[in-house]
Amino acid sequence: MTSATSVKSGLRTAAVAAGAVAATAGIGAAALVNYRKFRHRIAENAAILNQTLPINSKWWRDHSKKKGELLYVAIGDSAAQGIGASAPHRGYVGILADHIRALTGRTLRVINLSVSGATVGLAVRDQLPRFLTLKPDVVTVAIGANDIARWDPVTFESGIRELFAALPGHAVVADLPCFHFPHNERKVAVANHLLREVAAEHGLTVVPLHAITKRQGFRSVATQFANDLFHPNDRGYRIWADAFLPALGATLLRRFPVDEGALAGGVSGSN
Repeated sequence: MTSATSVKSGLRTAAVAAGAVAATAGIGAAALVNYRKFRHRIAENAAILNQTLPINSKWWRDHSKKKGELLYVAIGDSAAQGIGASAPHRGYVGILADHIRALTGRTLRVINLSVSGATVGLAVRDQLPRFLTLKPDVVTVAIGANDIARWDPVTFESGIRELFAALPGHAVVADLPCFHFPHNERKVAVANHLLREVAAEHGLTVVPLHAITKRQGFRSVATQFANDLFHPNDRGYRIWADAFLPALGATLLRRFPVDEGALAGGVSGSN
């Protein structure tokens, strides 16, 4: 091969390599732009969804005034408020309330103490004091998902211990749902281990919310979540309610006469 031929060959190789680098850079830049657009759209969707926070909160406050033979008290965060559902009562608390009425055949008053954005610590500070003034017949607790963003296992365990120590033995508590993404799931695994350990110390029934939401698979992010990709939608909340119902139904069966046929039916078809 002559020197001139070698030079031409080298130039062609360099040109091909440069083209490949440019193409790769172009793909990377396009992916970055699309990712930024995606994040921006999710942020916009979350902002729109945040506008429902006072609406849901007012709805639960208004409905807490309705009297009933039994009292159901919920402790939690935005999921208990039903954020992401088409209406507040289509969240898991509203679905469970309907089934408590059906299972017991009694009227029901619902006091939803949950606050959007609540962590375990904030639930102890803001929800627990009011809870201690009540004498609920039914109690559900689902809290801790917001702790994952600024994860501190010591703070989480301390709050869970204080909260669970104040609950009656018939309270039903849920572990944290599946986050699907590995970097969050590692934290969730620690949180759920601590939660179950403390619940066992107090004899509390734990709802396997994590296992049931994990079973839905990663595709559930597209089918069972609101458009902020964080809160459940109507379908997702039915899955949450289905997770609660066996443990809640068993508790009701022990404490009150219930329709066992209704209990066996589940809530998957609930509206």
